[in-house]
Amino acid sequence: MINVLFFGRGGQGAVTASELLAKAAFKDNKFAQAFPSFGVERRGAPVQAFCKIDTQFIRSREQIYDPDYVVVFDPSLMDQVNVHKGLKIIVNSEKDYNMKNFFRVNATKIAIETLGVPIVNTSMLGAFCATKEVSLDSMKDAIKDKFGKRAEKNLIAAEKAYNDLKDKI
Repeated sequence: MINVLFFGRGGQGAVTASELLAKAAFKDNKFAQAFPSFGVERRGAPVQAFCKIDTQFIRSREQIYDPDYVVVFDPSLMDQVNVHKGLKIIVNSEKDYNMKNFFRVNATKIAIETLGVPIVNTSMLGAFCATKEVSLDSMKDAIKDKFGKRAEKNLIAAEKAYNDLKDKI
C-alpha cells in the first residue's frame, strides 16, 4: 500500500488534492481512499489530508502515521509539522532544503503563471505524478472530471510541475 500525507493551509486545495489523487488511482485500476483531518475550517489554518493507494481493496480507515510520501503545499509548514515521517518529500518551494529524498517544485509560481491565483493543488499533483504511483494521464482525467470547463489551466499547471520533477524522482 502507498500512503500519502498532504500538509497545507486552508484554501490551498490539500483536501481536494487527496480526493483527486484517489480518483486518479481509480482510473489506473487501483483502490484508493482519501480523507481530510483538520480542526476549525478557515482559510490559512493548517490542514492535513490523506490518500491510500493499493492494488487490493483497502480495509483500514485510520489516519496515516508512516507515509511513503509527504506532500507539502506551504513551505512555512516545514518547521511546524514532522515532514521527515515520509520516505520521499515533495514540497512547494523555491528553496532547496538539502535533505535526502527531498524534491521541490515551485508550485506557487506555476499556479500564479497559469491560474492567476496561488492555489497549488493541481501543480502539486502533477509533481506527485512524477513518482509514477499514478499516471499523469489518469490525473488529467481526474482534474477534467472535477473542474469541467475550468480544467484547462489546471491541466497546464499539473503538466508543468510534472515536467519539473519527472527526471528527478
